[in-house]
Amino acid sequence: MKNRRDFVQLVISGAVGLGLARAVDRTQAPPIIPVAGAATDDRAGWIRRAEQLAKPVLTALAERKLKATMPVESQTGVNDRATVTHLEALGRLLAGLAPWLELGPDDTAEGKKRMQWATLARAGIDAATDPASPDFMNFTTGSQPLVDAAFLAQALRRAPNELWKKLEPRVQRNAIAALRASRVIQPGESNWKLFATTIEVFFHSIGESRDEVRLFEGLRKHRDWYLGDGIYGDGPEFHWDYYNSFVIQPMLLEALDVVAAEVEEWRLFHEQEKARFARYAAIQERLIAPDGTFPVIGRSIAYRCGAFQALAMAAWRRLLPAEVAPAQARVALSRVIERTLGAADTFDDRGWLRIGLAGHQPALGERYISTGSLYLCSVALLPLGLPPTDSFWTARRTPSTWEKIWSGENVAADHALKTSA
Repeated sequence: MKNRRDFVQLVISGAVGLGLARAVDRTQAPPIIPVAGAATDDRAGWIRRAEQLAKPVLTALAERKLKATMPVESQTGVNDRATVTHLEALGRLLAGLAPWLELGPDDTAEGKKRMQWATLARAGIDAATDPASPDFMNFTTGSQPLVDAAFLAQALRRAPNELWKKLEPRVQRNAIAALRASRVIQPGESNWKLFATTIEVFFHSIGESRDEVRLFEGLRKHRDWYLGDGIYGDGPEFHWDYYNSFVIQPMLLEALDVVAAEVEEWRLFHEQEKARFARYAAIQERLIAPDGTFPVIGRSIAYRCGAFQALAMAAWRRLLPAEVAPAQARVALSRVIERTLGAADTFDDRGWLRIGLAGHQPALGERYISTGSLYLCSVALLPLGLPPTDSFWTARRTPSTWEKIWSGENVAADHALKTSA
């Protein structure tokens, strides 16, 4: 193989040969996914969306041409996102696809796809962290790099074999140096505390020295910011948005998974957080209407179906509450994924995401949102980390709580989580 371009083209051609969807879905309002009958090919539809998101980002990065080719859409008058948007795209995309890639290669068509995308992902991590690469990313300048260094660290923890252990030692050293460089950025009094926590937890998981203050401050702050009924404040106050799902609950639980055994206070908090996480997942399942719509409330709504990371993660981690069957979560998530990624003009002519929720709606983009930011939608795909034989995929489709109640079914009343949890 003569050069990097030959390598990338070989991987891409293999993916296309396996049926990679290239056409942009122009459906204005995707049809409601029915619940009648047995489970069909829901997983295949999710994989098509995963590949659609991955293709422009990872193929460009593997060729070390991401900065040269990726558009930078942002709010009118905002011109500083080009310094941060590329790390956003990589970290956020991989945070969602990591569990699927971690299943590893096998002889099935899907297993071969995983192998090809994992190979491209590792090449992308190399390009992003190699100081000699034209796609070497910003981990230090401004405040935004802390956020997306954390999403990258989260991805590496979610796929320790495929995205970390299979990296060449040189690339591992570069990645550690890049993530460590983000320590110059101080997180504010908000969910940002957990970005610093997540990076330090990753260092701990690979045997690198951790910054105790940065790791534990995020845990202590959020323990104090708990408001009740499965909801944390984004800082000391309540914000009606989806940040409990975008950031807070997933990063908090994953950090506590690692440190819970160290002392009793973290073991107790871990048990409390698992109960709170399940409660929040139950709330999220009830928010999704049969047509895949949900309340458009709060900032960062352009992250689309990423608003339901908590429900997706609860399904992937088998933390769903008893009242939400896995197949029920699959139906709800499938609907919101298709509603937000299947609308007309969601992607541009080259396959890049555009700002919006149900199509191209640039007014929904706040000052801090640009093209790379949008790839946080990938976290709705976390259940792809469950094997195809798991009941999440094989069980018959089950009506959502919304459908059960509004069709007249006698469903048990909903109740708040006990304050002790």
